[in-house]
Amino acid sequence: MNDEITDRPDEFAGVPDPFERLWTPHRMVYIEGENKPPDGTADTCPFCRTPAGEDETGLIVHRDELAYVVLNLYPYSPGHLLICPYRHVADYTDLTDAERDAIGRLTADAMTVIRATSAPHGFNLGLNQGAVAGAGIAAHLHQHVVPRWAGDANFLPVIGHTKAIPQLLGDSWKLLYEVWQKHDQQPHGTEGNG
Repeated sequence: MNDEITDRPDEFAGVPDPFERLWTPHRMVYIEGENKPPDGTADTCPFCRTPAGEDETGLIVHRDELAYVVLNLYPYSPGHLLICPYRHVADYTDLTDAERDAIGRLTADAMTVIRATSAPHGFNLGLNQGAVAGAGIAAHLHQHVVPRWAGDANFLPVIGHTKAIPQLLGDSWKLLYEVWQKHDQQPHGTEGNG
């Protein structure tokens, strides 16, 4: 019997293509559904259940009056944080002004803390609004704070290997500018829309 390994590791991925592969096996359990709630209710929501436990067990790094900061269980990079409102709300427009302010303040604080602990060169910040936009748990809004270092892999081009922009910048600007002008003329209360 021949015990010699004849396959080379660079041949395992198949035919070479323009993609550079990032192997993140720790995320496979998440992709396969581990810890995803069976429905969109607050009773099954991990972002609603986590604050009821101990900080260390739940990976909560900071608690605020209206929101808390937790490490992502399936991170894109070390120190990947999530800013979660305590209230079970799915849509950004349903947050109260105070909740939006808290999420913004905690995002800035998270960046400061991460800079002090691991000196990243930059950050990806964002909300995936809805399942179609990539939210793994769409029923409970959460802001991502992903530290980045020069030379690491940007997950957006790795996934898509392209930038799809279906509208000219001038057209986008005109639409956004006009709607923003109307938005500024409307009264804004302290409560969300839901």
